[in-house]
Amino acid sequence: MLDALNDPHRIVITGVGLAAPNGNDLSEFRQSLLGGRSGVVNFETRYIGKVLAGVCNFDEFRYQKRKERRRGTRAGSISIYCANEAVRDSGLDWDNVRRDRVGVYLGITEHGNVETENEIYEISQFDYDTTCWSHHHNPRTVANNPAGEVTLNLRITGPHLTLGAACAAGNAGFIQAAQMLRLNEVDIAVAGGVSESIHTFGIFASFASQGALAVHDDPTKACRPFDADRCGIVVAEGGAICTLERLPDALARNASIYGEIVGHAMNSDASDFVLPNASRQVECMRLALARADMQPEDMDIVSSHATATEQGDIEESRALQAVFAEHPDVAVNNTKSFIGHAMGAAGALEMLGNVPAFEDGIAHATINLDHPDPCCAFPQLVANEPRPLERAECILNNSFGMLGINSVLIVRKFPAEHGGLYA
Repeated sequence: MLDALNDPHRIVITGVGLAAPNGNDLSEFRQSLLGGRSGVVNFETRYIGKVLAGVCNFDEFRYQKRKERRRGTRAGSISIYCANEAVRDSGLDWDNVRRDRVGVYLGITEHGNVETENEIYEISQFDYDTTCWSHHHNPRTVANNPAGEVTLNLRITGPHLTLGAACAAGNAGFIQAAQMLRLNEVDIAVAGGVSESIHTFGIFASFASQGALAVHDDPTKACRPFDADRCGIVVAEGGAICTLERLPDALARNASIYGEIVGHAMNSDASDFVLPNASRQVECMRLALARADMQPEDMDIVSSHATATEQGDIEESRALQAVFAEHPDVAVNNTKSFIGHAMGAAGALEMLGNVPAFEDGIAHATINLDHPDPCCAFPQLVANEPRPLERAECILNNSFGMLGINSVLIVRKFPAEHGGLYA
């Protein structure tokens, strides 16, 4: 065991910060998931009017001054809030941390659309006079902006990357961070995923043109993954960022450990711009399991990606059954049913929403699952009410995105006797 604890290739989560439509820290988020509290509300957006969205309500000025917020972006603001919360939660002696040995790795679905739409709208009020265009536009819209804003705020001088991985991006942030820690490029990684998507009308308009934008009289019932009465995607904003460290470093400072990243994988469908491919999803899950040296029956919770689109739900259901059909004790749930699709933040939020199961032994439900689609009605699916588990030690987290990018992350409970947060 001593040799295993000294293995620098083992990567652990030591701090958590998040902003979700139904919670601004992990405890509040978890209580909302267990209590069935949705974060989806009516939302007004330019040119389209009323839509449904998962909207965050965190304190933007807890870690930023108003001038800094005006200069930056919503994605940057979410990132700064979550990153500061994660650093504070980690117990790191931040004033004495070598900032050149800290890396920032944030996944995002898209970036720059919000600012570009805003600027075009502004110049439209002045007969498209481009002299009215903001000089802040370029730093706001460069792809590295959210991670870069974190480095400015926390005075981090190590590397930073914003990773464009569509809706697989939350997992991708953690995967990149784990790899950089294993390569000894950094000693601490600030990693996860963020989304400001609700602030661009274009994403709503595009989903609407596809017939994939959710409409419902009751916002809290709009997001209905796996349900025969599904009505499409609810767009959400949010962020989920963790501090990651090599296990020996975390143990040396007596850090509290939320869990260990033991397996991960990414692959590509190479088959369609939008439509998912169950076969590639199966390959991605099996690759992550193989890298973790684990079997399907070792998983206790599988966090599904399902977005409440018909083909997406059905393809993932096929993939899940291909991997887990012979393992009835695995609990499959879905977090989007509570908050909508937080795009680049989705995978990170969904993983963290399940991590407290290591302590309470409960798989949170998939809500709004009133009439299961027969193509998605498999027994492992946790429907409407939380499910107590006989064992809660391992989570497999699915996140899939457009252009056929797939990601899977496996997180395992860390023993309390060695510093695990959950007994």
